Amino acid sequence: MENQFFEKPVLNSPYGYPDCHWELDEQGQPTQKIIGKRRPAKYITPIPKPKKRKGKVTDKQQPLVLDEGSGISTQEQIYDPSPLINAVRREVDLWRAIPDSKDWKVTPETVRLLKHWRHHKFSNLRPFFCQVEAVETLIWLTEVAPKYPRHRGFLTHLESANREANPELRMTACDSVKLNQQVIRPFQGIVLFRKTGQISGILRR
Repeated sequence: MENQFFEKPVLNSPYGYPDCHWELDEQGQPTQKIIGKRRPAKYITPIPKPKKRKGKVTDKQQPLVLDEGSGISTQEQIYDPSPLINAVRREVDLWRAIPDSKDWKVTPETVRLLKHWRHHKFSNLRPFFCQVEAVETLIWLTEVAPKYPRHRGFLTHLESANREANPELRMTACDSVKLNQQVIRPFQGIVLFRKTGQISGILRR
């Protein structure tokens, strides 16, 4: 029987939204079924199928303890950010699908940046979807989420996690003012420089 999972492991273009994925069972084995939606964020590793199996295997794949010596995750208590990641992804997907840029709730400079990254006909060095999504998520967390009370929980969770992980280091993802100056504005300046050939005042703010 042909194993399509290994014959065609890549289903999505790196430049487009990953709208399908290969299904894996509870043991991490491919079912040869394509699911017509994005794979949720989850700690999972495909495991090679053994040549011989004695009896029926019913045990689920054991979770990996990804700790890196920080003491956050243990066998008794595993820190899993997957639910938060999936929740943020859903919100960013909904926000990305808004057709009118006037409803994006971002600055005019950010609107131009997003339109450029999403729709510009790049002749070379076209950004991957994951790169665009990373910037979109950054923008959503700093410009959009703070404007809606129902989204404040995301920022509170990130601030709490960052404080517990390293109390001496404040992650800029939760500091919209600093992040806008340090990350988003330089991106905007680069885009305008490529278009006009002039250094934008954005970089000097």
